[in-house]
Amino acid sequence: MKNFKEKADLIWKVADLLRGDYKQSDYGKVILPMTVLRRLDCVLEPTKQKVLDYLPKVESLKESAKDIALNKIAGFNFHNRSQLNFDKLIADPNNVSVNLRNYINGFSSSAREIIEYFNFDDHIDRMDDPKTDILFRVLKAFQEIGLTDMDSMEMGYVFEDLIRRFAEQSNETAGEHFTPREVIRLMVNLLFIEDKDILTQEGIVKTLYDPACGTGGMLSVGEQYVKELNPKAELKVFGQEINPESYAICKSDMLIKGQNPSNIKFGNTFTVDGLEEEKFDYMLSNPPFGVDWKKAEKIIKAEADNKGMNGRFGAGLPRINDGSLLFLQHMISKMKLSGTRIGIVFNGSPLFTGAAESGESNIRKWIIENDWLEAVIALPDQLFYNTGISTYIWIINNSKSEERKGKVQLINATGAKDEELTKEGKLDFNRFWQKMDRSLGDKRKKIAENGNTKGIGFITQLYGNFEENEFVKIYPNEFFGYWRITVEQPMKENSKVVKSKGQPKPDTSLRDYENIPFLKKGSDGNLIPQTIEEYFETEVKPHLLEAWIDHSKTKIGYEINFTKYFYEFKPLRALADIKADILALEEKTLETEKTVLES
Repeated sequence: MKNFKEKADLIWKVADLLRGDYKQSDYGKVILPMTVLRRLDCVLEPTKQKVLDYLPKVESLKESAKDIALNKIAGFNFHNRSQLNFDKLIADPNNVSVNLRNYINGFSSSAREIIEYFNFDDHIDRMDDPKTDILFRVLKAFQEIGLTDMDSMEMGYVFEDLIRRFAEQSNETAGEHFTPREVIRLMVNLLFIEDKDILTQEGIVKTLYDPACGTGGMLSVGEQYVKELNPKAELKVFGQEINPESYAICKSDMLIKGQNPSNIKFGNTFTVDGLEEEKFDYMLSNPPFGVDWKKAEKIIKAEADNKGMNGRFGAGLPRINDGSLLFLQHMISKMKLSGTRIGIVFNGSPLFTGAAESGESNIRKWIIENDWLEAVIALPDQLFYNTGISTYIWIINNSKSEERKGKVQLINATGAKDEELTKEGKLDFNRFWQKMDRSLGDKRKKIAENGNTKGIGFITQLYGNFEENEFVKIYPNEFFGYWRITVEQPMKENSKVVKSKGQPKPDTSLRDYENIPFLKKGSDGNLIPQTIEEYFETEVKPHLLEAWIDHSKTKIGYEINFTKYFYEFKPLRALADIKADILALEEKTLETEKTVLES
């Protein structure tokens, strides 16, 4: 996979030709569409002459029929019928802009649309300056970069590397465009591991969807996984993307791989569902962390109010500055009744943000009470390019296996405990992550991709085994639910209780709240149900003798306090040990001073 890095470096150097005429933040507007064009040119080169030879035979056909016939000759879902290619473009430097436009217009409509989303035509005019000759020099530089030997996975890496670099230069968020590939591989493993028997059936056809597909990384890795598992299986991929450049890159990748490019839709998933009638077997996504949905607020609220549970957002609306759970609700609306598995990456916020009966809590309640939440995996920090925060993979499944029904599996794959053990020399390596040789933005760690004793294999094994251990906890769904009760105390004047309509009047200054879990630990250590009254009598009443519960204000909430469940108390060091360390340091300091003074 080193090949992709070399190619990305070569392409990156082409941007130097734009220096002075373009702002650094605008380099990507030229380099990305040129990379797509060069990639298409290289892919079509082996059959280009065959297409040109066959062209006279289909000239009388309608455009759509002509496209189908020529695509077949080209061996892809697209073709180019112009007489030009990159070699011929640079052979005529005096007419480079006219020829380049003719070359682009020679692509079939599906490929031509991709270039249009880059608004590249404007840049052809801008670079076509005889004084600087930028357009010709850029074309010539790309003509010297061969992309024929790159498979789709490597090209995906190239595009993602370029996008990351351009995003850094323009202070944009690289993480909005793509997810580190090892994270995708882990998600794909977790998504498909339970269905290996199904996916190895001959001629099996399944669908995969990503509502925030970016450059198509998740779709590509998912497709590759299934092909490696069963070459005779077919995974049809679908997606939607709001960023025009990412959309164009994703669509070009689908074209080259033989997927149906019309399955990739452009636009805001929240406001216009481009695949409204579709349901899918599998779904993967890494929606932008903490995405603000204010621009789509009117449409989303209207759908929630008018359609309720028959729409996508009936379970609840999260706070306006984080639409993560809107993406998940959207995906759940696309689950098949026969069974669908979903993998989605979140930051910590969707686990616990929002009080009882808030939008977030109600969404969690809806998911957990329907027994759709199968697992949550806490990942190491510093995995992503644009943030060092902790992230979590949620696995959603509306057709759980018998052993998983009514339960949620939590996996602590942060590697924090392993890091302590390796520092103490008790472990040879961290089983969950390893340091990168060189940081990429905020990304300083990566998950190992080989073997079952560490990284992806180890985490997948923890998930698949479905057994509790130091890294895995399994709880019943009810464990995450709680009642939020309002505890009142009487108002008093001159030490006497003030009454209203014969009842004690509550003192709002003394009002308090308690979160009462649905379950508690029994005498044998197992979880058992508890009631509000039991908790109140044992935990509140002994301390507040005159208190009572205002049942009219009782609310139900759900949260997943991941860190709390895996917390391990570490006793403080003995004072004698601390004192001994301090004295030893003082003695060492005195010896150092003595050595310095005597020298």
